[in-house]
Amino acid sequence: MAKIDYKEILDAAWSEHLASRAANAPTVVSIFAGCGGSSLGYSMAGFRELLAVEWDIKAAATFKENFPAVPVFQDDIGKLTINEALSLMGLKQGELDVLDGSPPCQGFSTAGKRVLDDSRNALFQQYARLLEGLKPKVLIMENVSGLVKGKMKLIFAEIMRALKASGYKVRCQLLNAMHYQVPQSRQRLIFIGVREDLKIEPSFPKGQTRLISVREAIGHLPVGEAGKHQKQVLDAWIKCKPGLSLREIDMHVGSYQSVRLNPKKPSRVQIAMHRNWHWLKPRLLTILETGIIGSFPEQFKFGKGGFAQIGNSVPPLFMRAIASHVKAILLKGALLECARLEALAAP
Repeated sequence: MAKIDYKEILDAAWSEHLASRAANAPTVVSIFAGCGGSSLGYSMAGFRELLAVEWDIKAAATFKENFPAVPVFQDDIGKLTINEALSLMGLKQGELDVLDGSPPCQGFSTAGKRVLDDSRNALFQQYARLLEGLKPKVLIMENVSGLVKGKMKLIFAEIMRALKASGYKVRCQLLNAMHYQVPQSRQRLIFIGVREDLKIEPSFPKGQTRLISVREAIGHLPVGEAGKHQKQVLDAWIKCKPGLSLREIDMHVGSYQSVRLNPKKPSRVQIAMHRNWHWLKPRLLTILETGIIGSFPEQFKFGKGGFAQIGNSVPPLFMRAIASHVKAILLKGALLECARLEALAAP
């Protein structure tokens, strides 16, 4: 099996992000934008972002550092009116190509307590409100796999009803980022919808069977020195085979879920409750290594709270694959249908 130069892949994707945009480039608005994982994916796919919405000050600061040309509404999304959004976008209702959003998922996640009445579970209603008011051609919404498990299925059904009631044909699939050039196993629920008047069926990009390993992703970086840890922690790391959980370490450092990464496989997802350890030295991954495994190019700049921001982000290359599919298949069809409708309406 041929070795993959992952740095080359990320550098090329970063160049695509920096490329100039034509006036007719597809447009996107990202709500619950975080530090910009989804936004970077759209940019890599050739989209022009017109507005980002994010209430967290640290995440918004990271976004602004990396996307200085994109207007950011840094406040409670409930305060953003439809008229203000249209004004910031510089578009009329129905002209936006894609409304993207990843409503906070802590209330749904299988990594948490999965509380049905968690107030964060209702934030998708803000997405639905903007969807109905802006009427984009396509909707893309991302959430955790836990949304279709157990009692959370009630909320999943409510979300589907709200999206369809806004005038969209909607489909949903579980996709794993590791099948889209991301060296990380991260399963996510992806909603894609197309406005009903465009008469196009939603569809999803096909994944790849060739997975990218941790070694292929970050093996070119210096290994560095071992961290300063208690003897019990070091002994546990030595005894632990790559890819297995470090339960003894967790006993000493708290309720984390630590793992010594297997260099031959994709990484486990990096979230607040997880701690990924290097396979060659007893130390935690750096912010640079964590970002690369999350498919952020080395040039992306993280500020305070970077680890959490990576954990909360949609991996950029994952979103690039989805955005590229939407651009090539759905938006192309939408443009043709719009042209047909305009021709029929002409005198």
